[in-house]
Order: sequence, then structure tokens, then C-alpha cells
Amino acid sequence: MKTRTMAEMVRHQDPLAMPPGATVQEACIAMHRRRVGAVLVVEHGKLAGVFTGRDAVLCLAREMDPARTALGQVMTKSPTTLRAQDRAIEALRLMNDGGFRHLPVVEEGRVLGIVSRYDFRTEEHGRMDEETGYFEVIR
Repeated sequence: MKTRTMAEMVRHQDPLAMPPGATVQEACIAMHRRRVGAVLVVEHGKLAGVFTGRDAVLCLAREMDPARTALGQVMTKSPTTLRAQDRAIEALRLMNDGGFRHLPVVEEGRVLGIVSRYDFRTEEHGRMDEETGYFEVIR
């Protein structure tokens, strides 16, 4: 089975992107409106970080004011990224190994989009399950 490339998966995306100075509240409102789980934090055209629902929960748990807290304070800085030519199975491996739900796709410093665990097809998840089972058997 030939798995899709990241370029194929994000080619029609208009990812949610905000500057590091945007507030957590603004990001959460935008995420809710767009029905997405992450914001790409972009500064000077480059990916600076990723802000997710998990980051919002952490902000609240630390009793930070979401209306006054900038994304740059609570985002995941310098996140792991994928390239356009990377394959879906490689993305799933990274997500599984790193405990991520979202991975930005970047090419030559330019943000192309973002993929989440929910973007992958059943056969891609099946292949990952097979690999994981195989590696557990040989341990």
C-alpha cells in the first residue's frame, strides 16, 4: 500500500495561524469557530510554535488569565515538523513516539499546513497498529 504524502494531505488546507502576541482567549475563540484543535503560531512568516487545546488547559491550570496571556508564553516552541514529501506512516510514527496529536507541515521554512491523528485513513492506522504489534512481539 502506498501511503499519502503530507503535501497531498494538506494541499487544500487553510490552516489557522496567529502571531505569538495573540492571546490565549483569541486563539481559543478562533479554534472553536474553525472547529480545530491547534493554532500554528507564525512570526515573520516562519513557524514559531504550536498552540493546542492541551496548552489552553495548562494555561488555565496555572491560573493564567487567557485574555492577557500571549500564545508565545504558553505555546510549544520549535515543534517537531514534517516535510511535504514525508509519508503518512512517518507522521503516525512521530505522533505515536512523541505523544503528539498535531504536527505542522513545513517546507523551506514556509508553513503548508498541519495534520492531526484524525486526518489519517483507517488503513494508515491499521498499518501503524501492525507495526506496533510487531515490535512488541520482538521485545
